[in-house]
Amino acid sequence: MVKVNFIKLNERAVKPTYGSEFAAGADLYSCEGEVTIAAGETKLIHTGLALEIPVGYAGLVYARSGIATKRGLAPANKVGVIDSDYRGEIMVSLHNHSNTSQTVAAGERIAQLVITPFLAAEYQETDTLSDTDRGSGGFGSTGKN
Repeated sequence: MVKVNFIKLNERAVKPTYGSEFAAGADLYSCEGEVTIAAGETKLIHTGLALEIPVGYAGLVYARSGIATKRGLAPANKVGVIDSDYRGEIMVSLHNHSNTSQTVAAGERIAQLVITPFLAAEYQETDTLSDTDRGSGGFGSTGKN
């Protein structure tokens, strides 16, 4: 298990928690009072937490399926990326995809955080790429005869 140090920047901040024994993402909580997000609007929601993600890992902030499906609230950038050298407050840019205003309650779970290892790549320019059966087919081209 990877240890991730955190500090509370706000007394109402809540430690990330896992909803079940095998959950991949830990829930992130709003540390603000009620925040209303109008239809089609995006607001930054504070968690009141700063993290120390280990080198070689990143924190990925994803939507929670419940509020995304039932209320249309999901991160505006689809997936937030927290680098291991970032020490500022974790905030979620929450977008309201629904047709009605939505209110985020104080202490509500607003997103989920997945800590994952990554590989740094060295990008090397070349004149040719290796051939594959797929080639340059994209945007729905696989699986067709």
